[in-house]
Amino acid sequence: MRPLQGCRGRGVVVGTVTLCLAAGWALQTPGVVSLVVPQPNINATVAQNILLSVEYSCRGVATIEWKHVSSWGTTKIVEWKSGNYVNISTVYKDRVTTFENGSIQLLNVGMRDAGYYFITVTEEYGTNTYGTIIVNVYEIIYEDLHFVAVLFAFLAAVSAILICFMWLCNKSLHLFQKKTTHKLTASTTEEIELETIEC
Repeated sequence: MRPLQGCRGRGVVVGTVTLCLAAGWALQTPGVVSLVVPQPNINATVAQNILLSVEYSCRGVATIEWKHVSSWGTTKIVEWKSGNYVNISTVYKDRVTTFENGSIQLLNVGMRDAGYYFITVTEEYGTNTYGTIIVNVYEIIYEDLHFVAVLFAFLAAVSAILICFMWLCNKSLHLFQKKTTHKLTASTTEEIELETIEC
């Protein structure tokens, strides 16, 4: 016996159409806000620029607010309404760039920028959604190694210059000794000749 292929295919099509209609109906209801945080943990080094990436969607106009929470306290970073205003905290004035999708970029991070970053997306109908990103900031260790390497290279160069100087001094001393020895030999020979002539 052969299975009924035609009925199964129509069932899949009807199911797919029903699913699409339900998704469309859900998206049309006001007050639904969705937020996606693709990278919830970020590791950065001092003086690096980092992107706190999010993606939100809603039917109306949304207000986005970012806060930073660390052992030093809670700081409001920025708040803005899509297409209207941007209110950046004075602490972050020259260090934050905002994007339409709700993401922000922090420029030149320091050790104090480590901590939790909370985003709140509020739709005009009052519906909220929240997201969190954890940022770890590490000091650049190779700067110490860089300093040691430069110091070592400097000391090696000074040592090489001193060795060359000592070699030149040694050669000059040998030349001076040869000349003085040659003069002494010549003067001694002259004295012997003069003594021989006088006798």
